[in-house]
Amino acid sequence: MIPRYSRPDMVAIWEPSTKFRIWYEIEAHACDAMADLGVIPRENADAVWKAKDVEFDVARIDEIEAVTKHDVIAFLTHLAEHVGSDEARFVHQGMTSSDVLDTTFNVQLVRAADILIADLEGLLAALKRRAYEHKDTVRIGRSHGIHAEPTTMGLTFARFYAEMDRNLSRMRDARAEVATGAISGAVGTFANVDPAVEEHVCDKLGLVPEPISTQVIPRDRHAAFFATLGVIASSVENIAVEIRHMQRTEVLEGAEFFSMGQKGSSAMPHKKNPVLTENLTGLARMVRSAVIPAMENVALWHERDISHSSVERMIGPDATITLDFALARLTGVIDKMLIFPDNMLENMNKFPGLVMSQRVLLALTQAGVSREDAYSYVQRNALKVWEHRTDFKQELLADADVVAALSPEEIEEKFDLGYHTKHVDTIFARVFGE
Repeated sequence: MIPRYSRPDMVAIWEPSTKFRIWYEIEAHACDAMADLGVIPRENADAVWKAKDVEFDVARIDEIEAVTKHDVIAFLTHLAEHVGSDEARFVHQGMTSSDVLDTTFNVQLVRAADILIADLEGLLAALKRRAYEHKDTVRIGRSHGIHAEPTTMGLTFARFYAEMDRNLSRMRDARAEVATGAISGAVGTFANVDPAVEEHVCDKLGLVPEPISTQVIPRDRHAAFFATLGVIASSVENIAVEIRHMQRTEVLEGAEFFSMGQKGSSAMPHKKNPVLTENLTGLARMVRSAVIPAMENVALWHERDISHSSVERMIGPDATITLDFALARLTGVIDKMLIFPDNMLENMNKFPGLVMSQRVLLALTQAGVSREDAYSYVQRNALKVWEHRTDFKQELLADADVVAALSPEEIEEKFDLGYHTKHVDTIFARVFGE
């Protein structure tokens, strides 16, 4: 992933030096297990650990691979340069390249998942704080982009909290599903490597043995992992789009923080653009672009082919690095987001009282008016407000059919703003469990 959208801890997981270190640990732990089983001499297993502090030379491995055209063989050759040819002769005993490659990939995905889980926990903390801060800050809810009925900014934040909390559960499940390893040899039958070796290596790496593998770990696990990343990215975009709409000049109910010295436009000095959330929308598209290739990787020929390999070399780093950056950026946006309660009330009253139409409709039906007639009474008065910007309550009070069914006091009562927010505490208790 390009440095602009990368954070160091996630990038480090995908560095070649990290990959080769995991390869080494797999091979060394496998040698230990084989020595315990009496398959190889103990002194040879111990000799492999002499390289535990070695900084493997990536350029040298690449140089060897240019000749061998095989990355694992290139690494094993380089390892022997440090350990000694005779001492290293039992390394990779009974194993196949996929044992190393697939187990390493899953270690990297688990480590990436741990960072993403921490990212989600940070975002949840920010959303919860802003939800309680604006629990009673009234704003208009919209459907189809049109004024519907009152809600609160706190409920908006709480809704996003609940969505991200579900994503946290999904991410934990995805981590668990992909946390498997395989040291089962060619076509996965353990013909030349004891299952105890796999169990030992997995235990040392924080994985569980794959119950049954071919020569590769089944890719449905990875499909589920990347699908989870795609869902989380979609939730990031969901929040970003809401903020972008809120920041529109004619709405301006909320906005990204605009820092000192920041410039909004090269041509128009007055501009304050929602650049961070627009960026998040784009980054979400890139994360989702990994989902279909991950799904297509599930179908492999017989016990193994490598059609999935080139895909994973790209989507593994790119999707996790991008989502890590996006979650961190979104957390910053939520933390510093500006909220404009006065604008929320002004927007809600742009067509005075109109958003109470359902309450009047229901009151008329409860007073004995048929639903069809009640709807007609309310709608004709609502259309006057749309066309002339008059006051909805005054239009209703001047309508003979309405006042024949409802007293002025009953009409007045239907315009109590608190009616729509009376269950906020109940919703918060459901979301936050408090």
